[in-house]
Amino acid sequence: MAINANIFGIVLGTNIQVPQNNDRFAYPNQIFRYKPNFIKRNLTIMAFENFPTTEQPASTPTPTPSKNNMRNILTGALIIALLGTWGYIIWDKNQQKKIDDKKDLLVSTTMSQKDQLQLSLDEATARFDMIKTAMADMEHSKDSVITKRDRDIANKKSRIQQLLAKVNATAEELAEAKTLIASLNTDITSFRVQIETLQNEKLVLTQEKETVTRQRDAAQKDYDSATTVIKDRDQTVDIGSTLNASNFSIVGINEKKSGKEKATTTAKRVDKLRISFDLAENRIANSGTKSLFVCITAPNGTPIAVEALGSGSFTTRDGQEKVYTQKVDINYTQGQRQTVSFDWKQNSNFETGDYKIEVYQNGFKIGEGIRSLKKGGLFS
Repeated sequence: MAINANIFGIVLGTNIQVPQNNDRFAYPNQIFRYKPNFIKRNLTIMAFENFPTTEQPASTPTPTPSKNNMRNILTGALIIALLGTWGYIIWDKNQQKKIDDKKDLLVSTTMSQKDQLQLSLDEATARFDMIKTAMADMEHSKDSVITKRDRDIANKKSRIQQLLAKVNATAEELAEAKTLIASLNTDITSFRVQIETLQNEKLVLTQEKETVTRQRDAAQKDYDSATTVIKDRDQTVDIGSTLNASNFSIVGINEKKSGKEKATTTAKRVDKLRISFDLAENRIANSGTKSLFVCITAPNGTPIAVEALGSGSFTTRDGQEKVYTQKVDINYTQGQRQTVSFDWKQNSNFETGDYKIEVYQNGFKIGEGIRSLKKGGLFS
């Protein structure tokens, strides 16, 4: 092992100059081997061997000059400074490594938290989407509360996504995202409960609607049946309440200048026809005014109708329009038989032949009679 001779000289307290070519320092058999021309001072050299040594007389220490002391001090200071520098460098590297490890741990922890929060957000979003899919058939019945809650959940999802999208998200932002996700899960749970409540209410309402519909249909069927019965009954009553005319008496009347009247069958002498008939008692027909339509047909088959004298038309029960000659209103009393009489005086002469008189009431023909008028003689 080679040792710098200058350092060894400092240790021995001797200034030794060692050339860098052929001079060398060896161990263990020979401590120093120098050429005589470079030794400037006498040195006492001790040979160290591995055998017992005898005591040597104490040598008198050679005093070290102050210049050598100063050099020793500076050298020691440099060594200490070098060791201190190395120690500081090693310590600083250790500290930097700790800082880097902490940064790596922080980044790893932050990424792990972001991943966990993103997973929680994805799960919450999946739950919410399932609820939205389940309530698709309720879109028409959504109220304002459901709409507002839906909007609030969407806003929270957007804010959480913004926080998690940041590359250098701070701990405060991650904490905010975590709080928002917890709130979002609470809102989604409440939203699901509310939707289930509405679905149950809808189911109950649907069942009640079906029940009410069946009841309505049954009531409608009963009503229709009752209406049919009532209609049939009313029709029966209506038909049954129709009056019946009989015992017709149709007389041609000749009016004298004196005001006296004389019955005649000669057409040219007839000024008017006096028509009378009986109405049979009817216990179904209500008391009150009854309208009778009298239709007179001339011998030539033409209906007699003079609008100026009150003629008109009406509809029969079979839906046909029929012209009437005169309308007669009577005050009928239920269940009583009564006679109706009236005169028909037209604005033209009566003709020879048969005059047919028909009476209609309630759309039905209730009776008829015929009066024949003959042609008068030369002196009639």
